[in-house]
Amino acid sequence: MTQTGPGDDGAAESTVAVSVVMLAYGDEPVLEEALAAVTSSTGVRVEMVLVDNGCTRADVDDLCRRHGVRLLRPGSNLGFTGGVNLGVAATTSPYVALVNSDAIVAPDAVKALQEVAADPGVGIASGSIRLAEDPTTMNSAGNPVHFLGLGWAGGLGEPAARHALPRDVAAASGAGIVLRRSVWDALGGFPAEFFAYQEDLELSWRCWQRGLAVRYVPGAVVVHHYEFSRNPLKMYLLERNRLLFVLTCYGRRTLMLLAPVLLAFEVAMLVVAGLQGWGRKKVRGWGWVLSHLGWIRRRRQQVQAARTVPDADLVHLWADRFTAAAMPLPRGAGVLQAALAVYWSLVRRVL
Repeated sequence: MTQTGPGDDGAAESTVAVSVVMLAYGDEPVLEEALAAVTSSTGVRVEMVLVDNGCTRADVDDLCRRHGVRLLRPGSNLGFTGGVNLGVAATTSPYVALVNSDAIVAPDAVKALQEVAADPGVGIASGSIRLAEDPTTMNSAGNPVHFLGLGWAGGLGEPAARHALPRDVAAASGAGIVLRRSVWDALGGFPAEFFAYQEDLELSWRCWQRGLAVRYVPGAVVVHHYEFSRNPLKMYLLERNRLLFVLTCYGRRTLMLLAPVLLAFEVAMLVVAGLQGWGRKKVRGWGWVLSHLGWIRRRRQQVQAARTVPDADLVHLWADRFTAAAMPLPRGAGVLQAALAVYWSLVRRVL
């Protein structure tokens, strides 16, 4: 089912169609506003799918009928990765957009992203994600990726005016992105095993590995009701998926050169997890990795066989320092950060 923006006439038939996939889980307080914003997008024809991953609102069916949205109910929570994969598979438009259920797109945001995604050299167009509490403040202007595999919201808390120019970024923010369907299909979507978190980073990196840029689009404004909570399950998934990303996406030589600091970082993260109360979840993540070595091996072979760009050509994308937004840093962490930066500078030279 398609939906045109208000005021569209027969000329809308010549506009580009974009399939927008959104997931719903839990109480979803701003779902109606999020749906209305997407289906009111201007300059594109929207084919919208909502995947009910366990939404507890009683009016989901009514909302979908009212806004011309196709509703899919898989019958169980497939996670963000599985839910998005299911939603995209049910659509047919030449462009695929992902918008969070707690994100409100500006009327021209989807169009602005689609125009950038149309560039054959671009894999993912990523929006200017703003904080709902203050839309002049950034939630994400594209996400940095540390060479140890950790990604975070770039520009979090900074004035949007500082991020007014388009640029290539290491990773997109999944709160609001568009890519060509051909790119999505070639990449195979998200790895369902991730379930949630780090999947936008992983997809972005695989774009770069195939010579496709990830581009931040400042004119595509998305207002996000963002809240980061360090609950044990979230931290388990973040850390586990960081390991899956590193083990499957990094080249063999890169892994060998980084092995000492990767192992040391695992010990450090276990200490941090213990102090923050999710130490058992950290250990559980190791257990998942060890019990799924066959999948990791197969996934790694698939990812590495498909890449066309070596790690040596991607070193400019990796960050060598964490920010406080990525991880609360203890006193004295500056010395460790400096040591990591020096180590990375040496690795870069021999990749």
